[in-house]
Amino acid sequence: MSPEDTPAPRSLAEALRARDDASLAALLRGRPDLITPVPTDLTQLATRAGTRASVVRALERLDLFTQQTAQALAVAEDPATYGELLGLMAGDDGDPAVADALPHALAVLRELALVWGGDDRLRLVRTARELLAPAPQHPSPTGLGPTVREAASGMSPGRVQEIVATAGLPSTHDPVSAVAALTALFTDRKRMGRLLAGAPEESRQVLARLMWGPPYGQVTADPAAHLRWLLDRGLLLPTAPGTVVLPREVALHLRQGRAHRQPEPLPPAVQTVKVHPPQVVDATAAGQALTALGTVEELLKDWHEGGPAVLRAGGLSVRDLKRTAVALDVPEPVAAFWVELAYAAGLVASDGEADERYAATPAYDEWLELPAQERWVRLAEAWLAATRTAGLVGGRDAKERPLSALGPGLDRSAAPEVRHRVLTLLAALPEGAAADPESVLARLRWERPQRREEDLRVRLARWTLQEAELLGVTGRGALAAHGRALLGLPEPRRGGPAGAAPEPSGPGDKLPVHHHHRGPAQGAPITPAEQAAASAAAARLLAPLLPEPLDHVLLQADLTAVAPGPLERPLADMLGVLADVESKGGATVYRFTPASVRRALDAGRTAADLHAFLAAHSRTPVPQPLAYLIDDVARRHGHLRVGAASAYVRCDDDALLNEILADKRAAGLRLRRLAPTVLAAQSDPATLLEGLRAMGFAPAAESADGDVLIARADAHRTPPRTPPEPVPEGPPVPDEALLAAAIRAIRAGDLASTAPRKPADGAGAVLAPGELPRTSAADTLATLQAAVLTGDTVWIGFVNAEGAASQRVIAPVRVEGGFVTAYDHTADEVRTFPLHRITGVAEPAEE
Repeated sequence: MSPEDTPAPRSLAEALRARDDASLAALLRGRPDLITPVPTDLTQLATRAGTRASVVRALERLDLFTQQTAQALAVAEDPATYGELLGLMAGDDGDPAVADALPHALAVLRELALVWGGDDRLRLVRTARELLAPAPQHPSPTGLGPTVREAASGMSPGRVQEIVATAGLPSTHDPVSAVAALTALFTDRKRMGRLLAGAPEESRQVLARLMWGPPYGQVTADPAAHLRWLLDRGLLLPTAPGTVVLPREVALHLRQGRAHRQPEPLPPAVQTVKVHPPQVVDATAAGQALTALGTVEELLKDWHEGGPAVLRAGGLSVRDLKRTAVALDVPEPVAAFWVELAYAAGLVASDGEADERYAATPAYDEWLELPAQERWVRLAEAWLAATRTAGLVGGRDAKERPLSALGPGLDRSAAPEVRHRVLTLLAALPEGAAADPESVLARLRWERPQRREEDLRVRLARWTLQEAELLGVTGRGALAAHGRALLGLPEPRRGGPAGAAPEPSGPGDKLPVHHHHRGPAQGAPITPAEQAAASAAAARLLAPLLPEPLDHVLLQADLTAVAPGPLERPLADMLGVLADVESKGGATVYRFTPASVRRALDAGRTAADLHAFLAAHSRTPVPQPLAYLIDDVARRHGHLRVGAASAYVRCDDDALLNEILADKRAAGLRLRRLAPTVLAAQSDPATLLEGLRAMGFAPAAESADGDVLIARADAHRTPPRTPPEPVPEGPPVPDEALLAAAIRAIRAGDLASTAPRKPADGAGAVLAPGELPRTSAADTLATLQAAVLTGDTVWIGFVNAEGAASQRVIAPVRVEGGFVTAYDHTADEVRTFPLHRITGVAEPAEE
């Protein structure tokens, strides 16, 4: 039979049955919810494809023009021809751009099983038509109202005849033919033109106001003359007391056949605001990447010994977030971003103790040991994949509960896709070009239109542009080379004029621009191997742009040290204990104070260690004031010893103890002498240490054995923690292996459910498709044993342990012990079936 002689499908299931495996795979890839779980046959697949939830999800993932095409089909006749659809989209004048784009939009709708049938009988699935068709409770996106037949269904036959007569049409014998005559008049361009030419000006103004929707209006019991003129000719039809509607056919005539005021077949272009030299973009992004690393380190260093407490509902309190923002010297929304980024990268988590607090994880120590470029890649990868959205912090959820940093309710499954899409749009621009943010948002609105003006995807895109700049993925608004590599895109070939677009030399050099002719089923997700290669390329490109860590500082006579760049890890750690950071920027300024020097001594260093450290790492001589400061603090450090009784002070110099007892500031410590060299206190050791230090002394804590306790900073860590798992947006896109197995199972199940069968004994009528075979136990056993000998394939009815009945196509291999072992063509595997659960056996009917 030739393709021309193939009968048109009568249902969506028949249309799916006529598809090849590649087409079915495209459907399941574009609508992965249809494969969860795998349908038993194509009829079930078609049923699932028509459910409301699945159709809504599919419609939401269409671009604007494809949605407009579906909306036009919803107001067309069912079925419609391709010519009628083209007329609704392009209008009477015929828009060439619409005509060029329409075949692909229709192909996408067919691929996703939202439309089926040939070009002469296009059918939109019923659920989509119900969602998109006009109705009083939900106006159509096209702004069109009901047809004349639908609007006149509640009118009396006499009134319909009056309208026909006033419109200049001959009277008919029944209202059906009268409505048909009125419809024919409204769809005839010439006759409608003559009718409207005699309309009063006020009447034409009313039609112009209702033409693009909404098509409903209000009238009084005694309408004005210009409204009466429209009502008498059926150009406005009553739908309820006091309410009238503009019939669809009239609106289409006024619109010159267009279903939409402005069809948009082409996506809006992303505009360039400025083009920078690519080297400047890369250097700026690298500088910001270095700042990002420093900010995360500073955040986690602040939380080394136990960070803020965890709220009972989870997350940081508003006060703690403000405190963190002040410590990082950034606004609170930016502080929330850094906190969430560290959490997404697995560098911070809750310690899980009774007094639950946030702290650095063991992974943070491993992260610190990595080269700077690899540390940045870890952060950037976590940001790209995270569904937690820092931009929501400070807002409220659907139940009006506040959303806090590190708290619940921040996951938005669309975030990773939006981030990738925004960066890909930037990658499609000429190298070094900064995009106009509003044009990026307009492009995203076209690719995934939403009915709300400020939808979540637009907000996600705004946050993406800001966060990419903070993180150093972009520089001056343009995508950096290492940011491009992180997406798995080819490296740009430089050497031409600044800002010139790279010339692709082959398919491998072309950027994967999201063209409007690509449907939602495009592209498989990047594999772990591909992502690893992309990360390695990003690190390789970023490494030369980062300054080499320095092994020296410049000591100043004013008790400061200047680090002219990033320091090597051991030097930075030691200097962070010995001095306080006074200012940050291109160069970091550290200040030495008695408290900071005592902190180094408390950590187990001696004065000789500190002198040797400074001499080894300073490019300038150690200033005399700094050497005196270290010696002075070290001379007094540990002269007093504080231990636990409740607490006590021990010192070999009884004169010093007499000085403490005589000091009025010691009254709060409630000290008394137990021995010439020992004072007892009624406060704990920590309070006693703090009080004595406030008085200007330099006590040291000691253990029960009399040894000095060394206070080691950076000691608190959480138990091993895994980063938060991203929350997927619906079912994941199936891989090729799953698709192939699912299609085999669906086709086998469809064969089992649709092929004609005859009873195993050869008697009786052929079984209807879907009907379970019923044979006696003896006949069932005999047929299966015979099939084992002959290698034949049989159909069986099977009831599982839950009582669900199904049909199976099996090739029996062995029958013994009350079980039949067979190759199950439906499941594509060898299975064992209990004989008592088989309802009967049938053989294939002869074709």
